[in-house]
Formats: sequence, structure tokens, C-alpha cells
Amino acid sequence: MIHFIRLVLVLSLLSTACAPYLNQPLQQSRARLGSESDMYSALTSLPEPEEKVVAAVYKFRDQTGQYKPTEVGASWSTAVTQGATSILLRALEESGWYETIEREGLSNLLNERKIIRSSRQAYNEQQGGQVDTSLPPLLFAGVILEGGIISYDANTMTGGAGARYFGAGGSAQYRQDRVTVYLRATSTSTGRILKTVYTSRTILSQKLDAGLFKFVSFQRLLEAETGFTYNEPTEIAVREAIEKAVHSLTIEGIQEGLWNLKHPEEMNAPVIQQYVREAELNPDRDFLGRRRNQFQRGRFALGGSLGTFRYAGDYPNPLYQLSGEVHAQWQLSSFLSAGIEVGRGTLAGESFYQDNFNYALINTIWRTFPDTRFSPHIRLGGGAIRGNSQNQWLPKAVVGLGAEYLLNSSVGIQASMNYHYVFSDELDQMAQGKFNDYFYSANVGLNFYIGRKR
Repeated sequence: MIHFIRLVLVLSLLSTACAPYLNQPLQQSRARLGSESDMYSALTSLPEPEEKVVAAVYKFRDQTGQYKPTEVGASWSTAVTQGATSILLRALEESGWYETIEREGLSNLLNERKIIRSSRQAYNEQQGGQVDTSLPPLLFAGVILEGGIISYDANTMTGGAGARYFGAGGSAQYRQDRVTVYLRATSTSTGRILKTVYTSRTILSQKLDAGLFKFVSFQRLLEAETGFTYNEPTEIAVREAIEKAVHSLTIEGIQEGLWNLKHPEEMNAPVIQQYVREAELNPDRDFLGRRRNQFQRGRFALGGSLGTFRYAGDYPNPLYQLSGEVHAQWQLSSFLSAGIEVGRGTLAGESFYQDNFNYALINTIWRTFPDTRFSPHIRLGGGAIRGNSQNQWLPKAVVGLGAEYLLNSSVGIQASMNYHYVFSDELDQMAQGKFNDYFYSANVGLNFYIGRKR
């Protein structure tokens, strides 16, 4: 069996290692057109405008002031690109809705016009005043687009997993960053800010590695390692966020009558209606894109569960025995609930001890992620327990860990493991040693939520 497990692990390592090696760059690649973002097709499929908007962009800057995060030492490289103006100008051009004019390099443009004017004037003097030296006026903008990259949040979510068995194993890690872009349109005639939009995009980094460290025979050590790292380019994430901002600004401007469609009936075009649905759902989503109120629990919960007790007292050879309980919970907040619980179970040791117990307790539950479908929780409570062969209730305390998975907003599956400490050594009617009796429990059950949601 052990040899079979080793073989499976080795094969899994080899299969994991083949993927990056079969795709690693073994030769130089030629220059090619830059890859487009997932937002590009939606941006270029906007309906035609009645008239293009003449827009000027003086500078669309990185306003985060952040440097690239590193695991060791300090980095003086900026976290995001400093060429966001060029990205925005291309997005405006590709949308088909804007006539962009040069403003970032305006001083260079004016200098060049002076050179042209002076050259023509000199040539005109040579030709006896027969040459027209005038230049057409510069195109002025009806709208100025301002804003920038205002936030770069590193490590908004990190995690990983790993395992090792008999010298063979592997691990996986991931990190998620987030970049945020603001874009606003200002009227040049009145100075009024016509519209402001903001978009965000996550940036994913992944690392996978596997290794084998094993003595295959006497004084023969086999050691192998493989792995790869994937870092999503920050420039692509910034470009997609900017393209989304242009896409949003254009559609919201159409809705508010700031600019018009060439064909008004295209207001029902799929690309516009899809954005309308997204905008309607957006207020109910958090920064990870999850719906905030999708899994809110009702104020009251009734439920029950089945499980097992494992005795730990003065008798040897403890056994696992059946238990059951019913409970009622009241939601004090989205994170915290309090309730009562009554149950019955059996504690037993092999051939020496067995007794049925009833118990009641008051408990509190703290949920770590109350607005998600899967929510781990911590349980703490206190109460009393009594056996059929006893004539008194014994106080006890309970601490446990568990989790709940919501099937919908009204029904959830809950599982937990708990430690029950009895403030007496008389639980099994044998006072022996200096420690009190205790027992463990594990149970799985259902919760039914009713009443107004918090």
C-alpha cells in the first residue's frame, strides 16, 4: 500500500511538472501585436455615435505613489505603469466615440508649428511673397477627460495549500492584487463635471511547486524539484480597467443625453443592456464581486442535528456513541448569534461503563464570513448535563469549531466539533485522579432561518 501511494505521488509530480516544461520558452520570439484584454470586444462593439466627441487628455497619471511589492528588500520600481495616458488615448480611439486631440505633448506640438511657420515665412521671402504661410487653427476640445489610477492594493487575498508524504509533496500559493481607475468628463465651455465613473480589476499571481526527497537505496538519495510561477501582467490589468472606464463613461453619457446615438433604436443593443444589468447589480456586490446580501440569514433559526459522543473520563477504552440535539438561535448581528440547545446522547467505555445523558446549554456562535454561502464559526457556551443514573445536574462548558453551508437564504447545513468540559469528576460516578471528566462531540444537522433578515 505504501509503495502504491509513493507511485501515485511521483506520477502526480511528473504530470504537474510536464505542463510548464512543455510550454516554456526555449527560443526567442519575434515582435507581434499586443494581446487584447477581455474588455476590448465590448469596447469596440458600441453602437455608432451621431457625432464623435472631441476629447482632450492632458495627463492620466498614476496617483497611487506606490512601489512594486517584494517579498524581500525594497523595490524602487512603481507598482503600475506610468504610461496610462497612452493607454487611455488608445481606448478612446478604439471605442469609435471620441476624436482625440494631442494635449500631453502640447508644448512639442506648438514648437513644431512655430518651426513650420518660420520655415514657410523664410521660403515666402525667397519667393517674393507668393507663398501662403498660414496654418489651420488647432482643434479645440469640447470635453476634457481627467482622472487617473488612484489605488493599487497589494495582497487583498492570499492563500495556498500543500502536502508532503514520505518525502514527496507539493504546494500551491496564490496572491490577488487590485487596481482602481477613476475617469471623469468635464465640459470645456462651462467647467461642469459631466460624469465620473470608476472601475477596478484584480491581478492574480500563482506559484506551484513539487519536490521529491527520498533514499532509494543505501547511500543513494533521490532529490527532485519542479515548479513554476504565473504573474498576470499589471499593464493588461490597468488597460482593461481603463477600457472598462471608457466603456462605462460612454454608455452612461448616452443614458443621460450627454451624447447621442446615430440610430436611437440601438439604445436596446445587447452591449448597452448588458451594462445596464451590471450597473443594477453592482451596488449589492463587494470588492471581490460577491453579492453582499445573497446569503443573509433570518433573525431566528430552528434546527437539529445528529452526531456522536466520545467519552474521556476515568474508565478505559472509550467508545463512539450516538447523540442528537435540537436548538434555537437568535441573530444578534450578522456575525454573532445566541441561543439555547437541548440534547441527548450516550457516553460509554468498552465493557465497563455506559450511561445516557440529557443536557441543556446556552451558547453563542461567531461567524467569520456571515455574508458568504460557506461560513466557518466559533462556538462558546455553558450549561448542565445529567445522566440517567445520576440525581443531580453537573455544570459544563462547551467550545467548538464548525462551519455552515447555506443551500439558500432559509436552509443551511451545519457541522461542528466540540469539546465539553464538566466542572466535576462525577460525570461517570467515579472520582479518580486530579482531572475532571470531559467528552467530545461531532455533529451534522440543518438550520431553518425564519423572520426578517438582518
